[in-house]
Amino acid sequence: MFILKMAERMSDIAGVIAALLTIPLIASLVYEVFSRYVLGSPTYWVYEVSYMLMGSIFALAMGYALKIKQHVSVDLIYARLSARSKAVVDVIGYCAFGFAVWWMTIELFASVINAYQSGEVTGKSAWSPVVWPVYTTWFLGFFMLGVQVIAELIKATATLISGKAWEGNA
Repeated sequence: MFILKMAERMSDIAGVIAALLTIPLIASLVYEVFSRYVLGSPTYWVYEVSYMLMGSIFALAMGYALKIKQHVSVDLIYARLSARSKAVVDVIGYCAFGFAVWWMTIELFASVINAYQSGEVTGKSAWSPVVWPVYTTWFLGFFMLGVQVIAELIKATATLISGKAWEGNA
C-alpha cells in the first residue's frame, strides 16, 4: 500500500509540474508572436524552448495520465469483461507496456549521461543550448511512468487474486 501511495503521489507531483510548465510555454510563444509581428524581430530561441517545454510536459504528464486512466484504450470488448478478466488483460498489457517503458527509461538515462559528458547541443538554432537538462526531464517523465505502470500492475494483480475491482486511491 505504501508503494502505491508513493507511486501515485509521484505521478500527481509530476502532473502538477507538467501543468505549471504550460505557463512558460505560453509566455514564450506569446512573446515570439509579439516580437515577430509587432517589433518585427523574431526570436532565435523560442522554437527550441517550445519543443523542449512541450516534450517535458508530455513526458512528465504520462504517469499522471495513466493514473487517472486517460491513456488511449479500446473499450469495445474490455468494458464487457468481468473484473477478473479485465485484470488478466491489464496484467498482460502492463507487463508488455512496462517492459517498453523501462527499456526507454534506461536508454534515456544513457542519453542524459552521454549528452552531459559530451556537452551535446541541439544545433537547431543560433542559440543551440545543451540538451542534457531536457533529456533529464524526459528521463524523469519515463521513470515516473514506469513507476506508475508498476503501481497499476500491482492493482491489477490484486484484482486478479481477489476477483474484486480495485476501488479508490492507494
